[in-house]
Amino acid sequence: MSDARSRDFSRRQFLQQLAGAAALVTLADWRLVAGEGTAGKAAVAQPWYQRALRWGQTNLTEIDVERFDTVWWREHWRRTAVQGVVINAGGIVAYYPTSVPLHRRAAHMNGRDLFGELTAAAHADGLAVFARMDSNRADATFYQAHPDWFARDANGEPYRATGLYVACVNSPYYHEHIPAILHEVATRYRPEGFTDNNWNGPMRDQPCFCGNCEQLFRARTGAAIPRQPDWNSPLYREWIRWNYERRTEIWEQFNHATRQAGGPECLWVGMMAGSQNWQARVFRDDREIYRRTELVMLDDQRRFDPEGFQHNGEIGARIRGVGGWDKVIPESMAMYHLTEHNFRLAAKPEPEVRLWFLEGVAGGVQPWWHHVGSDQQDRRMLQTAEPLWQWHRRNEAYLVHRRPRVTVGLVWSQRNMDFFGRDDGGAHVDDPWNGWMQALIRARIPYVPVHVDDLDREVGALGLKLLILPNLGAMSDPQVAAVRRFVAAGGNLLATGLSSLSDEWGEARDDFALADVLGVHLPPRHAFRDEPVRTRWAKRWTQTYLRLHPELRAGIPGPRSGDEPEIAGERHEVLRGFEQTDILAFGGMLEPLAVEPGGVVPLTFVPAVPTSPVESVWMHEPRTDIPGLVLRENAAGGRIAYLPADLDRRFARENLPDHGDLLANLVRWTSRGDIPLKVEGAGLIHCHLYQQSAPDRLVLHLVNLTNAGTWRTPVHELIAVGPFMVSVRFATRSKPENLVSLVSGERRTFEQTGEWVKFEVTRIVDHEVFVIS
Repeated sequence: MSDARSRDFSRRQFLQQLAGAAALVTLADWRLVAGEGTAGKAAVAQPWYQRALRWGQTNLTEIDVERFDTVWWREHWRRTAVQGVVINAGGIVAYYPTSVPLHRRAAHMNGRDLFGELTAAAHADGLAVFARMDSNRADATFYQAHPDWFARDANGEPYRATGLYVACVNSPYYHEHIPAILHEVATRYRPEGFTDNNWNGPMRDQPCFCGNCEQLFRARTGAAIPRQPDWNSPLYREWIRWNYERRTEIWEQFNHATRQAGGPECLWVGMMAGSQNWQARVFRDDREIYRRTELVMLDDQRRFDPEGFQHNGEIGARIRGVGGWDKVIPESMAMYHLTEHNFRLAAKPEPEVRLWFLEGVAGGVQPWWHHVGSDQQDRRMLQTAEPLWQWHRRNEAYLVHRRPRVTVGLVWSQRNMDFFGRDDGGAHVDDPWNGWMQALIRARIPYVPVHVDDLDREVGALGLKLLILPNLGAMSDPQVAAVRRFVAAGGNLLATGLSSLSDEWGEARDDFALADVLGVHLPPRHAFRDEPVRTRWAKRWTQTYLRLHPELRAGIPGPRSGDEPEIAGERHEVLRGFEQTDILAFGGMLEPLAVEPGGVVPLTFVPAVPTSPVESVWMHEPRTDIPGLVLRENAAGGRIAYLPADLDRRFARENLPDHGDLLANLVRWTSRGDIPLKVEGAGLIHCHLYQQSAPDRLVLHLVNLTNAGTWRTPVHELIAVGPFMVSVRFATRSKPENLVSLVSGERRTFEQTGEWVKFEVTRIVDHEVFVIS
């Protein structure tokens, strides 16, 4: 036996001896870097799931049972200051000597209990343990023993993924098999909880027609499961709702099993994704689940080019908005390089990991490093987490227990993704949302995602002054009523596209439900009501324009054609910055709308212009009275903007600066400039502003997204930007006395004028975090 193998067996024996002692390590013994004394005692009084902020995971492969270097990885836990670890337990493969029938043990185990050893070591080190499960598939042996436990397509063939059989969520696989594993692990090893990589079963595009599902659905509805998607069919809608309910039942069922076996704080938390679109496709109801769980394990490991790092910056706020602002949300941050090929054994460039980490932390998630396999031959990835996790440890007091300091709310709804987005949620929901996200970040306007069902609560809790409805087409009557209450109380509203046109099922109404609030009405037979036409328009790419009013080119140097209109009046302030042009590129389609008296229309539609031959490229119909933007002020003192031109979608797709500038102008006008932050200087900077009440202070994150890889992964290097002049409105009970950088540790000077604190930032490499107190 080699020396290395001998040392490994010695380590195993040592850890096996720890297994019995681990049961004596109670959660009350944890320090979790809270420190000693009063602060430490207060931290210990919190439940474990509120104290474990930093996580790590070495995702085991079957060969790791032979080669896992426990001593080295324990030292890595210490170096990265983790407070919890995720350790593979079971599901597809068991990493412990399971007694559950058909629960396949990992190859090469040879009697070793790797999960037990690592759990004992983690507990001895004072760490929380999540037993990692993968609970939706099984091998051929299992399938042959229980073929009726697995999902089947309309032809009766089983669904397969990665060579394994996909289990049916309505079968004993979920009712009996997984609960048996949870009970065995909880009672034998006492982990703090369970997380599950893939617990939702078949996706929306994999409808299950097995006997279990057919029987249950017929008992519920009196009808068979629909064979084809039909969003206009009440039966298909009921099938969607039924699947959502079943996944929520699984959440509650598994939590009941783990708490019964492991105690009231033994949590089962599955895993969730950051994409609204993906969550809808796998029937995971964000709002219902986040309200139920004490902690969220977020499996959202990479960015996609159209979204950028910004996507990670908004996830925490969106989850907290529905689940609670003090919720802990560890996010799996891959140290390996995820591309279309998923190079799980090669290191992700450090700048890419760094900016993903910084955006996530700034948005309110907690870090969770993730490796696949214990034998890392690309050792660069082992060096990435330590400085980042250590920075988080030193500054954790400023990174939790805080609320967004914002006045702008961007409204969302998963039902809108399902029943309005339907089979093209990307075009109807994701694109408008991402367009607004990019425009607000580019303009350095802090905002918060707000679920439409939580408007009354969040408006009051956060003091929101402006709500943005980004093509929020599917709205129920109660949701419409909540928006009306906000506007009636003097709130400002900015709606785009088809917002409020459909009911909660995506059925088009005769008119916008908010028509009187917006001051616009749909004429009969308007194409907005026609779903196929709406979908076609959402995808269409053509040369159309928006005309700005009044036209100014008669007073601007340039060639004269003789048809320049006289300048009549002044332009509305939302068109500030466009004084040298009378048109903006659009690319979408519009039809006439009826505008109520008092509405101002600063933009109108210019129909499609031929793109070729070039001899035909001129405006054959240069003017219409079709509105592209309608503005008004109501009796309650609120400002209302309705943007039928889908510039939010266009900005997400085409990234034209004119679109982003106009969207930002609309926010500034509708909010009456009531925005608590101003950042002046060049660069793409994502600004996150928070309020902490105990003690009374503001925390400002500035994340530098300016680099050559902003819109193409991965980032190769960091590019410093600056200087910036920052102004923050410190509207709190006490007068600010201190300004400290959490990056440099330096105390900074500032000026104060009224409620505003003003200071200069000379340079930002990756990020800056300032605490004003």
